[in-house]
Amino acid sequence: MVSESPDATDPDGTVQLSDPAINAVAWLRGFEVDHGEAVAVVHYLGQRRARIVAIAGDGTFGDAVVESVEAAREVCRRAGIDLAQWDRDTAARVAVSPADRRKMAGTGR
Repeated sequence: MVSESPDATDPDGTVQLSDPAINAVAWLRGFEVDHGEAVAVVHYLGQRRARIVAIAGDGTFGDAVVESVEAAREVCRRAGIDLAQWDRDTAARVAVSPADRRKMAGTGR
């Protein structure tokens, strides 16, 4: 059972994860199996949320939203994904498709 606090920890110091965060662990593991070694960048979204952006070795990227930055870091730790920052090397890993470009432009077409 997950505590009401999104940043609750077990006695051993491990962050307790919600069901969506546990699902994110499984998603990250599968993402890495499907696309190669990945890194993740964690972003604070406010309102007790954080986004995990995973970038795989083949340039594929995806994201998941969990309840806090601390939970996002724990998700990455449990999935065995290294954390990164948005720097030149991390950005260079991303392979943006034409469909991604259209979505990011806000057209939705």
